[in-house]
Amino acid sequence: MSIILFIAGLVLLVVGAEILVKGASRLASALGVSPLVIGLTVVAFATSSPELAVGIKSSLAGQADIALGNVIGSNIMNVLFILGLSAIIIPLSVSRQLIRLDIPLLILLSTLVLLLSLDGNLGRLDGILLIAGLVLYLWFLIHQSRKEKRETEVDDIAGAETEQPQWTHNIILVIGGLMLLIMGSRWFVNSAVAFAEYLKLSELIIGLTIVAAGTSLPEAVTSVIAALRGERDMAVGNVVGSNIFNLMAVLGVAAAISPTGIAVSPSIIRFDLPVMIAVALACLPVFFTGGVISRKEGLLFFGYYLAYTLYLILAASQHEVLPRFSAVMLYFVLPLTAITLIIVSLQEFRTQKRGA
Repeated sequence: MSIILFIAGLVLLVVGAEILVKGASRLASALGVSPLVIGLTVVAFATSSPELAVGIKSSLAGQADIALGNVIGSNIMNVLFILGLSAIIIPLSVSRQLIRLDIPLLILLSTLVLLLSLDGNLGRLDGILLIAGLVLYLWFLIHQSRKEKRETEVDDIAGAETEQPQWTHNIILVIGGLMLLIMGSRWFVNSAVAFAEYLKLSELIIGLTIVAAGTSLPEAVTSVIAALRGERDMAVGNVVGSNIFNLMAVLGVAAAISPTGIAVSPSIIRFDLPVMIAVALACLPVFFTGGVISRKEGLLFFGYYLAYTLYLILAASQHEVLPRFSAVMLYFVLPLTAITLIIVSLQEFRTQKRGA
């Protein structure tokens, strides 16, 4: 039965992502907005619905700290694993809007969450602040897309009439694709957990790997399918938009509805939140260099995700290799990567300056 659920879940994930991307790209065309805007809003918010469901459920159950761990883990996975894997399959183009607005906003929000957490709690006022930020962000995106639509609009009444009947069909595709994604990810994770238990893997390893990745499966498959279909803006926008949505909506709602707020442990403030900020910061120079996430940069992201997952497993099991592994990552790999990104960014900046 687990094998059947595993295969069925995988099929539903692929089919659901295919339908969602197709409906979203057609919806973008009908609305006269770019696939990037649809990726940042409709697709990103839809694929982040599992995180929102976990956040609301855990807050109402008095376990709001689960929402924080889920958001941090998902945001790290979205960038390192999903963007990395998508770029390995096919290099991803990055629009100017992402570089100038959305990535800086993601860095700012990640830093803001850390600052709000320094007192050890994300309270109701913090949650309302994050939700208000989401409303302003959505208003700006809608206002900007309408402005662009007015500037590029062509008076073609006949064309508009033929497009009108497609609205309902495209919306159904988006909703149907999302439902298949959620169902497929649930079946896939449940069967994977059953396999892991059969192989006598510990609950800790299962939690840190399979279950942690479960809520990010919709984003992962959607971005990969979008990249394969040539909707590269949507693939990148889905990841960035999902991270922004996780910080402002998932954390915001969880903190706002929890009677005691979200408790933030010192270990999260010292390690997990700074890693989330570092991952967001890493996007800017990588996205800036040539406006493309190359296969090499995708491999770099993917490698860091594997290293991060390995660190979590070693730390949770208190393995004797942990100190040496941490030293290599902290004093060699991370500084070398930072220096490389800075050099490449400076070279790209000088090239663009000479070209201007």
